[in-house]
Amino acid sequence: QVQLVESGGGLVQAGGSLRLSCAASGRIFRTYAMGWFRQAPGKEREFVSAISWTGDKTLYADSVKGRFTISRDNAKNTVYLQMNSLKPEDTAVYYCTTATMWPPSKYEFWGQGTQVTVSS
Repeated sequence: QVQLVESGGGLVQAGGSLRLSCAASGRIFRTYAMGWFRQAPGKEREFVSAISWTGDKTLYADSVKGRFTISRDNAKNTVYLQMNSLKPEDTAVYYCTTATMWPPSKYEFWGQGTQVTVSS
């Protein structure tokens, strides 16, 4: 089992920045690829970004490419999502997740989510 706890969400104006964190506990964190998904009201959960277990490979959705940066600190069992130039359409609940393959195709453990609201 892996337990994931997201933090760092909040309310920000368009053009602003937030950094999300996901703290992991349980199984060896560094063996998992990590990902971020988001779900806006009335919409399906969508992929945002992922990072390999070594941190040398990353993936981004086209909608966030160039604005969001994923990173990880295996010593702290934490993955981050730096979000810059935020837009109202980035408003969603953001979820952290784990994957055992790269590139990730199947996600196993999920956090409870953190709300990000971007006002126009």
